[in-house]
Amino acid sequence: MPRFAANLSMMYTEVDFLDRFAAAAADGFEAVEYLFPYEYAPAELAARLKAHGLRQVLFNAPPGDWAGGERGMACIPGREAELRTAVGKALDYAATLDCPRIHLMAGLAPAGADVARLRATYVANLSWAAAQAAQAGRDVLIEPINTRDIPGFYLNRQDVAHAIVQEVGAPNLKVQMDLYHLQIVEGDVAMKLRQYLPTGRVGHLQIAGVPQRHEPDVGELNYGYLFDVIDEVSAASGWDGWLGCEYRPKAGGQPGGTSAGLGWFRSRKQR
Repeated sequence: MPRFAANLSMMYTEVDFLDRFAAAAADGFEAVEYLFPYEYAPAELAARLKAHGLRQVLFNAPPGDWAGGERGMACIPGREAELRTAVGKALDYAATLDCPRIHLMAGLAPAGADVARLRATYVANLSWAAAQAAQAGRDVLIEPINTRDIPGFYLNRQDVAHAIVQEVGAPNLKVQMDLYHLQIVEGDVAMKLRQYLPTGRVGHLQIAGVPQRHEPDVGELNYGYLFDVIDEVSAASGWDGWLGCEYRPKAGGQPGGTSAGLGWFRSRKQR
């Protein structure tokens, strides 16, 4: 069975963030992910993980001015010093949280920017970040994101992401393959799982229903079938990553709303 991690930035929003660890564990999750940990001391987060028997499997490096609309800076010329500080901070948190991977967001492509310069900047920054992370025993992930949710995001396609990973050539630089974004941009999800999971370049999967980003059993994707594909490919290739549940529950924000929408998860665990 695929291993699922609750995304605490989107799930369990009916309770305060620090209480979401207990809520996820009570529903049977064994791991968590979230966007950013930096509002909290790493020791406090580590204590929550330990208290509830959870593993931290992913979070994002600082993305720049998130409130001001920035979505990373890895592709943006002139932001190298800030990016290096961000990666250092993420690796410090990862050490305390025993988190094996961090996501380094590409950023928004500046209007009118030279495409070749953006790619060269991105590749150079990823090479540096991967080298730093390797010294700490961590992976760096890059994620193609659809331009409906984040207009202007630099990285949108799986083939481009995998080409960049191959160009950098660092074994700890991998792709964060979000099936929600993939369906919106490209489709053909099952075949892309069969294509990319065996390569060793996929470090993490994420799921959500399409098009509204609710539970995976709501919308146009047949996740029951896709979970079977993941099981099949994993058995054949040895892929053993996690599936982050990065979705907004339909009843999110209402008491018990996240748990009420976990029928898909409970039925999968019973198989």
